[in-house]
Amino acid sequence: MKLPTYLYHGSGRRILGALVPKKANDLDKVKENSLNGVYASSVKEQALSMALHSCKGVREGSLGMHKVNDELKIRDSVIYRGWPKQKYIYLYTILSNSFVNRPRGSSQWISFRAVRPFKIEKLLVKDYIHLVRKATNKEKAIFFKEQSEV
Repeated sequence: MKLPTYLYHGSGRRILGALVPKKANDLDKVKENSLNGVYASSVKEQALSMALHSCKGVREGSLGMHKVNDELKIRDSVIYRGWPKQKYIYLYTILSNSFVNRPRGSSQWISFRAVRPFKIEKLLVKDYIHLVRKATNKEKAIFFKEQSEV
C-alpha cells in the first residue's frame, strides 16, 4: 500500500505534545498488532472508531476492516463490555513520513518514534457513536469464550 501524506490517530484523551510509542493492547496477542509504537490509520473512520474504543467506560471491543472497490472501510466496530462515558474524543492528523505499513496491505501504520500531530480535533462522541455498536449476547458469549482460550 502506498504511504499517504497524512495518517490519523484516534484517542479518548487529549494528548499534549508528541504521541509517544507504546505497546498496543491486542486481545488476539498477534505480535504484529502489539508492537511498541505510535499506531495510526489511513482511514479516518477507523481512527475515530478506535478513539471511541479508548473512551472511559469501554473495557473491551474489536474492529474489523474490509475492502470495498479497492478502498478500506470499517466492516464492524463492536463494543463487548461497557460504553463510552465521556463527551469528547480526539482525532490527531499526523504527517506520515516516519510510518511503515503493519501488516502490509492494511490500513494500519506504525512509527517506532514519537510524532507530533499536524492537527488536533476535539470531537463530540455523540457525532461519531454511529461508528460502533454494542455486541449481541451471542457475540459476547463467543468473544469471551475465545478470550478465555487465548
